[in-house]
Amino acid sequence: MEAVLSSNPRTQPAFRLAMVIVALTLPFSSGCRSAVSDTPVGPPIRITPPLGLPPVPIPADNPPTAASIALGRRLFYDPRLSRDNTVACAHCHDPRLGFTDGLRLSLGVGGLTGIRNAPTLANAAYAPLQFWDGRASSLEEQAASPIADPVEMNQPHDVSVSKLASDPTYQAMFRQAFGSKGVSLSRVEKALASFERTILSGDSPFDRYEYGGDKQALTPAQIRGLAVFRDPTRGNCTACHTIEPTSALFTDGNFHNTGEGVDDDGKFKDEGRFLKTHVKADLGAFKTPTLRDVANTAPYMHDGILKTLKEVVDFYAGQGNSNPNLDPAMRVIRLSGEDRADLVEFLKALSGPLPPNLGPPEKN
Repeated sequence: MEAVLSSNPRTQPAFRLAMVIVALTLPFSSGCRSAVSDTPVGPPIRITPPLGLPPVPIPADNPPTAASIALGRRLFYDPRLSRDNTVACAHCHDPRLGFTDGLRLSLGVGGLTGIRNAPTLANAAYAPLQFWDGRASSLEEQAASPIADPVEMNQPHDVSVSKLASDPTYQAMFRQAFGSKGVSLSRVEKALASFERTILSGDSPFDRYEYGGDKQALTPAQIRGLAVFRDPTRGNCTACHTIEPTSALFTDGNFHNTGEGVDDDGKFKDEGRFLKTHVKADLGAFKTPTLRDVANTAPYMHDGILKTLKEVVDFYAGQGNSNPNLDPAMRVIRLSGEDRADLVEFLKALSGPLPPNLGPPEKN
């Protein structure tokens, strides 16, 4: 890696000397935003999306590099980011479970139970807002939130930074990724976000059928299910789970009140997007989840209340649950038994292979 980076001026002796001088005037590490540049150094790499996905959006101040992605991958699986050293990001986003945890509600340190289901991180790179309620505007902002959340990893950011800064392996990795060994919250966020942008799901049977020209990629039932999915008078699914001419994210990235989670009095135990915006129309609205790999990410909905894809289809076929803020897209749809079965089969065709090198790094 040193040979690869040697052409970069940030690796030259004069630059390193300047960095040492700057470091002497600053704290070694900080839980706050660092005064040292937090833009990764080294040649950026191109993240190539699989068939069916558009180009991956990359922020100008966080170009992915081999070193920053490797650092983010290590951080993602490191339980030391939690108060009791037992919970890593992968605790709720396990690659073996489609980057979810397979539970109705996620569990944090000490077995504390959260109030929401862990969504998949597959294709989270494309989401304009993160979390079910959209309270984070980027993957970078999202990355550090669970670390300090009292019902998730429950560790103050400055403690996490201190733990990492005392580890010689991390010192070397931060130096390779950012040009100096200093650890900061911003650098942690950027490394985690760069790794998460590589978690891409495409090249599914649907993609090969729709975009690859392979008309044998879907079964007859799945082809019928795709027709139901697109039909506004039957499935009406594309009202929220979008399919574009050249790519498909299967989410509009917006927030909708489907009535899921409302009680008999019309009240929501979880108020969703309203908690962020305090706009009455957002009461009970949650972000449209992607349907990529949906067959592998049960249970479903923001509270994990629906256990199977059949239950999900039946819920929408029943027009959700009524409440004053029910989304207009929740219209009456008319599905026969065969339509419902075909729709479930189509949803199974949205699972594709994940890239290699997403699992835990070798312990070295």
